[in-house]
Amino acid sequence: MTLLAVFAHPDDETFGCGSVLLHAARRTRTVVVCATLGEAGHPSDRVTVPPEGLGSLRERELHEAAAVLGVDQVETLGLLDSGMDGDPSPGTLCATPLEQLTARVRDAVDRHRPSVVLTLDGSDGHRDHVRVRDAVLAAVEPDTALYLHCLPRSLAHAWLLERAGAAAAAEYAAMPQFGTPDEEVTTMLDTAWCYQTRWKAIQTHRSQDSPFDEISEDLRRRVLTTEHLRRVQPRWTGGRPEHDLVGLPG
Repeated sequence: MTLLAVFAHPDDETFGCGSVLLHAARRTRTVVVCATLGEAGHPSDRVTVPPEGLGSLRERELHEAAAVLGVDQVETLGLLDSGMDGDPSPGTLCATPLEQLTARVRDAVDRHRPSVVLTLDGSDGHRDHVRVRDAVLAAVEPDTALYLHCLPRSLAHAWLLERAGAAAAAEYAAMPQFGTPDEEVTTMLDTAWCYQTRWKAIQTHRSQDSPFDEISEDLRRRVLTTEHLRRVQPRWTGGRPEHDLVGLPG
């Protein structure tokens, strides 16, 4: 059995879903597919970008983080990072027709035959995250469990309040729908047990300033010790949140 996780950039797997991957790796094979190498990211002052470019460095960090998270296999799709705004350049994720990206994701699904598929829900407003989400939703057949990883709106607002005045906070505060409505969260995984390992994986992405660096330890633990997801397939019919993923072995 396999959990297949599909993301736009290196670090999405760790900053976003690291504890879900650790949770699944104890019981099943895990595969990460990354659409780009994050070439349009902003490198941290802590690192020197090698001559071959930021993408090469971020790809190495992706593999290092995946090893910490117990991921069995990493694949990249060779598309380019679209950046946050402006017209996407040819070859970038957002310039790629959705049907072509969907076909690439469907190929990965057909090859790995996952029992669970995971991606980010795109509620942070990043257009590459939204693009990958839409392709995953279109590619996965109804008989496969499908989850979108969320940041509940209550935590998103707490995050913005702590970072008020920071450039990132100002950028995201302009997005009124930042975060997923709390009532749409269907699944809550207790991942307190893997906090230290998740933190180690976060630190492997040295080229990027971690979004967890400038929030309090209390809020950091609230975010990193419980994973919040929205189950798309099988369709959620209401009730109390589930505490495990449908499709994982017992």
